[in-house]
Amino acid sequence: MKDYIIRAIDKKGSIRVFIATTTNMVEKARQIHKTAPTATAALGRVLTAASIMGIMLKGDKDKVSLHIKGNGPIKSILAVANSKGEVKGYISNPNVDMPLREDGKLNVGMAVGREGKIIVIKDLGLREPYIGRSSLVTGEIAEDLTHYFAYSEQQPSAVALGVLVDRDLSVKSSGGFILQVLPDASDEVITKLEHKLNNIEPISSLIDRGYTPEDILAHIFGEFEMEILEKKDIDFVCDCSRERLEEALVSVGKEELERIIKEDGKAELVCHFCNTKYHFDKRDLERLLKEAEKSEGED
Repeated sequence: MKDYIIRAIDKKGSIRVFIATTTNMVEKARQIHKTAPTATAALGRVLTAASIMGIMLKGDKDKVSLHIKGNGPIKSILAVANSKGEVKGYISNPNVDMPLREDGKLNVGMAVGREGKIIVIKDLGLREPYIGRSSLVTGEIAEDLTHYFAYSEQQPSAVALGVLVDRDLSVKSSGGFILQVLPDASDEVITKLEHKLNNIEPISSLIDRGYTPEDILAHIFGEFEMEILEKKDIDFVCDCSRERLEEALVSVGKEELERIIKEDGKAELVCHFCNTKYHFDKRDLERLLKEAEKSEGED
């Protein structure tokens, strides 16, 4: 099954929901970052959430960054997504693997930590980006994002995220949904939603059983007469390039480039998101040094 997200709304305009299947995307990230099982689950949940939050954006050039900073051994997870369905991400410590919880599930909360912050940055093409913050609640990501939407964006929401890791450490299934209650929702609708959400099985289990986002929509929200408004493919895509890394080297300044040329005679830069390595020899560095000198001269 291809990875994609559907956006749906009920006919009364009371709720909207985004449902994603992200198995292939998270497996690609696992292979790139060589993550241990608990780290795979944590990174996969953040990538899934970021991909949905990217689809929520309206502008073609809009981007959202979802940054989880906890006091657990993982330390930090960052994902960046756009409205086109492209997402990239990395995890500070990909080797983290914790003992299973008592219910047999991967202990993402312990790996991320229960103290820390969620930071959301939305670049909407305005002079200043929107920055929202909230505290971690459980470190399990979904509960933390539910709290973030309520606390920082004043948007009542329900978030479900899941990653099922197979015995060979590959990603068996992955996906999630973000449901948001709209202003016209009645108390009756909210009560029905709460009952539904309190009794659903893990979304990764549904996907593992072959459920598509459309199937999940019908299974969980069928009684609300939902209408699908959009379906969009998503993928792990990194937009790094040699040109961007050259700009980064120029930005370190004349003195630092001179030091690199003198001490090493070469440089290797690695993209955090996709682990692509870019090599620069002495001739490359000397050319970039001239650009840095020109830039500092203009300043």
